[in-house]
Amino acid sequence: MGSDIKTIVWFRRDLRIEDNPALAAAARDGSVFLVYIWCPKEEGQFYPGRVSRWWLKQSLIHLQQSLRAIGAPLKLIKAESTLDALLDCINSVGATKVVYNHLYDPISLVRDHNIKQKLGEMGITVQSYNGDLLYEPWEVYDDEGLAFTTFEPYWNKCLSLQMDFVSESHPSQLIPAAGKIETCSIEELGLENETEKTSNALLGRGWSPGWAYANKALTEFVETHMKEYSKSRLRVAGNATSLLSPYLHFGELSVRKVFNLVRTKQILFGEDNTSVFLKAIGMRDYSRYICFNFPFTHERSLLGNLKHFPWNADQNLFKAWRQGRTGYPLVDAGMRELWATGWIHNRIRVIVSSFFVKFLLLPWQWGMKYFWDTLLDADLESDILGWQYISGSLPDGHDLERMDSPQVQGFKFDPEGEYVRNWLPELAKMPPDWIHHPWDAPFSVLVSAGVELGQNYPVPVIDIDTARDRLAEAIRTMREKDLASKTGSSDGANEEVVDNTDSLARSTIPKVVLKEKVLSSTISSNDQKVPTRQNFKEGISNRKRPNNTEDNRPVQIHDKLKEANKTSRVDDEFCSTAESPAAKKPSTSVNTFSVPSYSSSSSPPDKLKAFQDADSSDTEQDSSKKGGMKEQQK
Repeated sequence: MGSDIKTIVWFRRDLRIEDNPALAAAARDGSVFLVYIWCPKEEGQFYPGRVSRWWLKQSLIHLQQSLRAIGAPLKLIKAESTLDALLDCINSVGATKVVYNHLYDPISLVRDHNIKQKLGEMGITVQSYNGDLLYEPWEVYDDEGLAFTTFEPYWNKCLSLQMDFVSESHPSQLIPAAGKIETCSIEELGLENETEKTSNALLGRGWSPGWAYANKALTEFVETHMKEYSKSRLRVAGNATSLLSPYLHFGELSVRKVFNLVRTKQILFGEDNTSVFLKAIGMRDYSRYICFNFPFTHERSLLGNLKHFPWNADQNLFKAWRQGRTGYPLVDAGMRELWATGWIHNRIRVIVSSFFVKFLLLPWQWGMKYFWDTLLDADLESDILGWQYISGSLPDGHDLERMDSPQVQGFKFDPEGEYVRNWLPELAKMPPDWIHHPWDAPFSVLVSAGVELGQNYPVPVIDIDTARDRLAEAIRTMREKDLASKTGSSDGANEEVVDNTDSLARSTIPKVVLKEKVLSSTISSNDQKVPTRQNFKEGISNRKRPNNTEDNRPVQIHDKLKEANKTSRVDDEFCSTAESPAAKKPSTSVNTFSVPSYSSSSSPPDKLKAFQDADSSDTEQDSSKKGGMKEQQK
C-alpha cells in the first residue's frame, strides 16, 4: 500500500462501502479523507423533494456509522460551491488526488467536468470510476459507432458483451488522512426541517435506508418474490415488485451485484422471471445512456416531434391531478398514494402520466418535475425516459395518438378495486363492477355506497370522448404548424410558427459519436468526453457533430431514427415514468419553461421553477457511466 498518497474520496450517489470502486481504489493507494458535500445552491431547479431528502439523510447516517467502524470518518460539508469545498479539503489534508464515482445526468456532467478541469490545472490527480452501471455509455454503440436510440437493440448489445462483472473488495480497514476543516453535523446539513419531521417519521415504518439494508432487501426479493416476478409485478396492490429503486438511486446497492445475483438464479426460478427483471435493470442503465448522449432531454423531446404541440397550461387541471381529484379512480388513487407515501407502482406511474399528457394535454415537463419533487426514489434520468416514452417522444415509445382508458386499465390491473378502495375511502363501498367508472353506476348503487358525485367524490374533469377529440385536434394543429414552419405561409410571407411553451423541442436528435479519442492527459482511462452540443436556432440544427475518429465520416442519425420507428414498441412494463433518482443544475438561457408553483396546503412546499435550456453553451465533460432506467417497481 502506497501510504504516502493522500486521497480525497468524494461521495455522491454511491452511499455504500461494498463494491465502491472509488473507495476501494483510494484505500489501496494510502490514506483517505472521506467527504460528502451538500450544496443546495447547485441543486437549482432539481433540489430534492422532502421524502427524497429524508432518505438521503438516513442513508448518510448509516454510511457514517459503517465508515467509522472501519477506521475513517465521513466528513459532512454544507457549501456554496462544491469546487471550493473540495479545494478546502485538499489544502487541509495535503491531498494529491481526488476520486469519485460517475454520475450521468446533464447537470452533474457539467459540474464534474468543470471540477476535473480546474483540479487538473492545479496539478491534482482526478480519477473517476463506474460505480453505478453495467457498462459505461461509451462502451455500448452500434456497428457504425452511433448511440442507440431504442432500447431493444441497446440491451441486446449489452447482453452480447462480456458480463462477468467482478465486484470491488470490501475495504476491511481504512487509514484516515489527518486534516482540519470546518464540517457540520447531519442535522446542520438542513436535509430535514422541523415542519417535515412529523410526516417523515411515518416513512421509517415502511423503509430502511442504508447500504446494509439494501443488501437485505435484495436478498429477500430474490429468495421470496423472484420466482413469481413475471406475473406478480403486474399487480398494483401490495408489494409485488422488488422495491429496490431508492437503494439503487442513492447507490446503496451495486447494480452489478443485483445483476450477478439474479443471473445465478436463472435456472432455479426460470428464464422468464429473471430476464424480465434484468430487462427492468437494463432500462435503468438505458435512461442514463440516453441522458448522457442527449443531455437536452430533461426539457425537450428526443425526437423533436412536440415542437408545435399546443399544450394546455391549465393550472386548475394540474392541481386536480396532483390532489387526486380528477374523477378517475385509478388515477386519483395513484396520486393520493404518491402524496401520502412518496411511492407508487411502476404501472400506476405509467397510467397517471399518460392521463396527464393525453387526457389533460398538460406539458410533460410539469409532470416530470412533480415526480421529482414527490417521489422517494426520484430519479431524473428515469423520469426523463418515462415521461418522454409516454408522450411519444422516443422512437420506441407510445404513439402520441394512443389513449389508454383509466377505466379499462383499472379492470386490468386492479380487477377487484382493492387498490382504489385503499386510497379512496369515499369509494370503499362501491362494488367491483362500478368502482373504476362510478359516473356510469346506477343511482341506487351510488346511494348504497354512500357516493355523491360532485360532492364527496368529483365528477370526471373531462369525459373520455371529449379528451379523445381534444387530443386528435391538438395533433392536427401540431402537424399543421409543423408543415407551415417548413413551407411558409401561403401568401409567401415569412411567418414564424412557434410552439406555445417557447421551450420545447427545437429540432430532431443531434448526431452523436461514441468512439471519440480522449485528448487530455489529465483524463484517466475510466473517463470519457461528453458529446459537444450547441443550441438549435430557427429549427435547424446548429450543433457540433463530432466525426467518427476512425474514418472521419459524419454521423448520420436521422436515417437511423426512421428505421427505429419501424421497430416494436418497448413493453410498457419497463417504461417507468419515474426512475427514482436525482440531478443538478445546467447552464441557463433566455428561454425558460415556467412550471406553475403550488402551495403547501395542496402540494409539496417546494416551488416548481423554470426549466432552463441546458444546451445554451458548448460544453465538453469528462464523466462516465452508461445510462439507464432504474428498476422502478420497488
